[in-house]
Amino acid sequence: MAAGWEVVVVVPQSSDLRPFEILGATKAVDLESALSSGSQGPMPDTVAVAAELYMSDERIRGGVLDTLSESPAKIALWGEGIPSELDSRIAPLQHRLSRAAQVFKSHALAAASAPATAVGLTESFRTGGVDAGRVRGGLLSMV
Repeated sequence: MAAGWEVVVVVPQSSDLRPFEILGATKAVDLESALSSGSQGPMPDTVAVAAELYMSDERIRGGVLDTLSESPAKIALWGEGIPSELDSRIAPLQHRLSRAAQVFKSHALAAASAPATAVGLTESFRTGGVDAGRVRGGLLSMV
């Protein structure tokens, strides 16, 4: 990660932060606190959201749609079930992982007690917003 970038994860209060720290998260914020505080503070360059969370939480869905319409931030969604309402607003993106990134990701998955599967050479996202093809910068991840 480049100097000066801050990676903030927004997670449920009882989440184990170890997997996120392995991946370079520099700060964790409670999901409910973040949603209730409104838009205080600087807007991140990129907001990454699990598709499952987008589908299950109206507040997240509204925030993503508002960001796509009004914000200079980029949006990245991952996971299964990306809704068709976003088809015209987000596009597929493949991100090639370095060997080091593959190792870090496998350690983070193990720390999260995720199923032991091989970490691939690429990750797939759906992206939208300003300069969506380049997902980088201060990344805010909601999982």
